[in-house]
Amino acid sequence: MPLKELAERRNILHRKSGAETILKHVLDDVQIGRVAMVSSFGAESVVLLHMVSQIAPDTPILFLDTEMLFPETLTYQREVAELLGLTDVRIIRPSREKLLENDVDSILHTIDPDACCSLRKTQPLEEALAEFDGWITGRKRAHGGARAQLPLYEKQDRKIKVNPLASWDTAQIASYLDKHDLPRHPLVARGFTSIGCTPCTTKVAAGEDLRAGRWRGMEKSECGIHIVDGKVIRRENAA
Repeated sequence: MPLKELAERRNILHRKSGAETILKHVLDDVQIGRVAMVSSFGAESVVLLHMVSQIAPDTPILFLDTEMLFPETLTYQREVAELLGLTDVRIIRPSREKLLENDVDSILHTIDPDACCSLRKTQPLEEALAEFDGWITGRKRAHGGARAQLPLYEKQDRKIKVNPLASWDTAQIASYLDKHDLPRHPLVARGFTSIGCTPCTTKVAAGEDLRAGRWRGMEKSECGIHIVDGKVIRRENAA
């Protein structure tokens, strides 16, 4: 079955399903195949990580360490993985050889942020996902911009991408965190509502979009991992 048709069928099947039901299905969906979860261990990540830990704690979890993350994120990643009993967390890092060749001084983000994201995120993730047929993300329509019409299932390149929390808003996230007494990322209390690499992440003021602190002042709102029609989404196209 063509992947686009498969995604459309799953969207119809799960149009009224809860996130846990979607997760249970995708982790055992023979038509999709082998699936991994990609997690930033960011501001809201622990919700989906907790759900996965309750369903299949041996699910491969791909964590991209760009080597430019906040120290708090690295500590949080280790603590959450241990707390939830996730047994197959894979730390994905950029190629040492490519870093020495293309960003030896770690300043590429100031010159060409798209190239930096490609080097430190997109390329390593593509290599890590090569063995999988699909992947799970924590993206939500409430993030706005290009994500406002986010489907539960979508085709990206030759894989199926699944967004179980697509319909969730901030209130649902907060309620789930409270219900299960889950630890918050320490930077959330300091005003970071979306957390990426240190040089490209800032605090978000009251009333701003949740992702306003990502690549602030740049014509960019996605790292390239999540794309629309083969293109990295920029702010002027994301409203």
